[in-house]
Amino acid sequence: MGCAMKKFSTVIVSNRLPVSVSKRNGELGYSQSDGGLATAVSSLDVEDKIWVGWPGIASDELTEDDMAAITDELLTRGCYPVFLTAEQISLFYEGYSNDTLWPLFHYFQSYMINRDDYWKAYSSVNRHYRDVVKKVSLADARIWVHDYQLMLLPGLIRDKLPEALIGYFHHIPFPSYEVFRLLPERKELLQGLLGADLVGFHIYDYARHFLSSCLRLLGLNDEYGTLHIDGRIVRADSFPISVDYDRFVTLRNSEEVQAQYESLLEAYDGQKLIFSVDRLDYSKGILERLEGYRRFLEDSPQYLGLVVLNMVVSPSRTGVETYQNLQLQIEQTVSRINGEFGTADWMPIYYQFQTLPLEEIVPLYMAADVMLVTPRRDGMNLVAKEYLVAKGDVPGVLILSEMTGAVDELPEALVVNPNNTHAISRAIKKAFAMSRREQLERLEKMQKRIRDYPVTRWGADFLEALDRVKQQQSAAAILELSGSQLSALVERCKSAKERVLLLDYDGTLQTFKTSISPSAAAPSERLHGIIEHIAALPHTTLYIISGRPKDALESWFGDTDAELIAEHGAWRKQQGVWHKRDIDFEPVREAITPVLQDYTSRTPGARIEQKDVATVWHYRNVSVDLALVRAYTLKHELRAAIGNEDAVVHAGNKILEVKPEAISKGAAVETILAENEADFVLIAGDDYTDEDMFVAAPKHADCIKVGAGETAAHYRVPSVAAMLRILERFVECSNH
Repeated sequence: MGCAMKKFSTVIVSNRLPVSVSKRNGELGYSQSDGGLATAVSSLDVEDKIWVGWPGIASDELTEDDMAAITDELLTRGCYPVFLTAEQISLFYEGYSNDTLWPLFHYFQSYMINRDDYWKAYSSVNRHYRDVVKKVSLADARIWVHDYQLMLLPGLIRDKLPEALIGYFHHIPFPSYEVFRLLPERKELLQGLLGADLVGFHIYDYARHFLSSCLRLLGLNDEYGTLHIDGRIVRADSFPISVDYDRFVTLRNSEEVQAQYESLLEAYDGQKLIFSVDRLDYSKGILERLEGYRRFLEDSPQYLGLVVLNMVVSPSRTGVETYQNLQLQIEQTVSRINGEFGTADWMPIYYQFQTLPLEEIVPLYMAADVMLVTPRRDGMNLVAKEYLVAKGDVPGVLILSEMTGAVDELPEALVVNPNNTHAISRAIKKAFAMSRREQLERLEKMQKRIRDYPVTRWGADFLEALDRVKQQQSAAAILELSGSQLSALVERCKSAKERVLLLDYDGTLQTFKTSISPSAAAPSERLHGIIEHIAALPHTTLYIISGRPKDALESWFGDTDAELIAEHGAWRKQQGVWHKRDIDFEPVREAITPVLQDYTSRTPGARIEQKDVATVWHYRNVSVDLALVRAYTLKHELRAAIGNEDAVVHAGNKILEVKPEAISKGAAVETILAENEADFVLIAGDDYTDEDMFVAAPKHADCIKVGAGETAAHYRVPSVAAMLRILERFVECSNH
């Protein structure tokens, strides 16, 4: 391959390619997968696309010539390989992906194995995928990453391709925060996912768990599923995957399947057929299903000899002890039930431990009077949807676990708790008693939903949603202060005759700190130097206007020429002397303090801050859920306690603040600007109190919002760090 590598505008990335490579007697072979994801990707209306992933064979078995030949062949099939060694496969895939993430994400934390070498391999392989993706992607490519094996990859790609549009889809459950937090590498995984622009899940519950973990572990609040990270929008949403509807209809109508279906009807003539098919896994609820069936036989002896459970279990991870034990338990349970209820002429369970092709599974779907789909936890479960499509106009009943992602879409199924064997027994009995008409009515409603939203629609929907996020980001970028806009702003500063800068402190010049000690928020040497330098410029007045007490501002900036305004305007330092607004806050303080003390005593991590002309209730260190409840109820109780007093309750960044209504940053700005005839005015802030300044600003002022959220400002910067870089540019004003 001597020519330069072609780069693509759309890149699909998954652990495995839809093409598997084998090597027998020195010859390479290729087999195509017909999975749902392959169908979704192949149906995408995108010409310039490539699929990146592992080709299913360890690189240890391959020569350099083999790998070159595989790469060339896969390129003709729209794929590009990521070669992995046998050790990488063992530690990254079998290890961290399936021994650590899989059990935990399915709520089987007792099966989770934590090993340092697993995590190192997982990180290393994700970096390897990143390098391959970078090799085949245009700088602004649309990249769609799939599943839990590659949770670090979106963030890794973002670092190398910052202009790329990145989507990630999580195909398994995302657990609740209380479970997810058990992972030692929880923050790294979240940060990896947040490199994506769109993070997709099967159902909203999983998206909600993800957002909850982002809030509790990273302190990131979402606004209706949207996160703002360093000026970038990240959206979390649900996209329920489905099956290839047309493919199953074609299979159902094929001569081969119809012939097998007729044979099954003849073989089970006079008997009720229950069908069950799963991969061998503890999450599938196979043992509980068997016990539920045994209870049915016990509770409904009239069906003895008249019902058969055809159970297919596909081999999986048979070299792992946990799976070996599960296989043994299944076989023992089947034998016990057959021994307890079977006769010389009839066995209640026909058990097959093998992988059947779809051409043999579809006729079983068609012939089954009842389909048992009862996993203990499943991200979606496509078996249920396959059964419904395969049934066509043949009656049948789906019994579905409430622990599947599919249950919200299929409410006409008989829904059971997979751990309740009595419920499974009752559901089977109800299914057998259900009229043909009711069975068909239920089937038709569920089939219509699947027909209206097949897997091809799912893939297109995800990419359309990803494109919409890009549009949102483009709209938000109009406010972003950078490039030519920033240069023009600096030029206006340099050419001005008189300059006034009004700067908020926390969240604008200094990041928020979790420590309750005020010293933790003290300015760095860099920040202090910036303020000192700008405040000393000729024809320049710099104001730091903050909600902090005057003593804090004095200790931090009292040695500079900066003008200081504390407690949102209650205190102002002019020509070295502090002046206080003539406002009596004590009646309000007396009214609210008992309420605040009561809430603080019942809210671990909360604290009260008494200012000269305000009282603040801090809840930054309170657990998230409790904080939301307490802040909501406290706000209403404080308003009631204030009564007719001239005071307001403001909800800020993890605070509730009670202060006189007459005091605000907006009022302070109006006073300051009335005293100054500046032709250059810059105002910067980050929260609701600073919006008062933006609204009060004259038309010629330049207002900068730091961070996310709606704003009246003209410009936006993503972070405190970005704001400091802008102020460093303002030092150039000294050249005037």
